[in-house]
Amino acid sequence: MKRETLFLKIALFIIGAPVAMLCVFVLPKFPNFYAEWLPELAYLRYPIVFFFYVTAVPFFFALYQAFNILTYIDKNEVFSDLSVKALKHIKHCAASISLLYVAGMPFFYLTADLDDAPGIIIIGLMVVFGALVVAVFAAVLQKLLQKAIEIKSENDLTI
Repeated sequence: MKRETLFLKIALFIIGAPVAMLCVFVLPKFPNFYAEWLPELAYLRYPIVFFFYVTAVPFFFALYQAFNILTYIDKNEVFSDLSVKALKHIKHCAASISLLYVAGMPFFYLTADLDDAPGIIIIGLMVVFGALVVAVFAAVLQKLLQKAIEIKSENDLTI
């Protein structure tokens, strides 16, 4: 099982590294680019950057919790309350990302309307629905894991 969890840990790193690079290298340069690109909305450049940084926080926290779950699997502690709590955190992080992007959709709309680029709205909606799917999936796994822990504890008491 160590090989599979190592592969998944590497996949988590591959998922997180580009977002970290965007936060470190691209977002600091974004306000100047945005002000030149759409001078009519130049007043939105800093709120948009702030928005992306705020949404990055639950994203990285969810990745950290996923890494913790993989560590619990390596230690054969997957059927524990720690795993349930980690899934609960992932669920809340994904739901907060989805809600933040729903709240940010007016900014996407303004940008798309001025630039005549409806793809920006589609990208925003993809993030909303992608995060929503992750939240629902984490909720289902959380309930399944909780039931499995209850069944395991009942079996341990019976024997």
